[in-house]
Amino acid sequence: MRVIAGRLGGRRLQAPSSSVTRPTGDRVRESVFATLGDINGAVVLDLFAGSGAMAIEALSRGASRAVLVERDRNAAKVIEANLEALELADPEAVLIRGNALRALEIASKSGETYDLVFLDPPYRQPAMLGADPAKLIGTILAPAARVVTESDRRQPLEIELPLIDERRYGDTVIRIHQQ
Repeated sequence: MRVIAGRLGGRRLQAPSSSVTRPTGDRVRESVFATLGDINGAVVLDLFAGSGAMAIEALSRGASRAVLVERDRNAAKVIEANLEALELADPEAVLIRGNALRALEIASKSGETYDLVFLDPPYRQPAMLGADPAKLIGTILAPAARVVTESDRRQPLEIELPLIDERRYGDTVIRIHQQ
């Protein structure tokens, strides 16, 4: 696994060795970012960050800041190692070790907003953020913000935001929503 493009393009990333975490592959990441287009200056939230590849790719392509949320201890260690190896540190890249729902609640209460949110819960638990994750996510979205969801095509993650793009890659479905 590697960073696809931008200032960190070509640099290698570690991936968690776990059956629970499945990092977004290079080809899928490349397609997502091609679809997103220009993200210069964007503030990014990567929930269920896994290896951190999506947020790191965003930073490499010009995002100004990324917050990565991961509760799995092993995955969080991998993210930390990836950030350190790429010399990405606070305030540019912030790792929150903990629950995604709790991180959303804290961000909402503190008035934080994000231009781009990556939402990739474990495939077997798409409802980890409740029945309507868009309600809570909507409180932290900047105007015209986009939300990228990744889920199993047999159990797609449904959020109540306008859908602007959907693509399938094997068993994975990527949806891009815009506020």
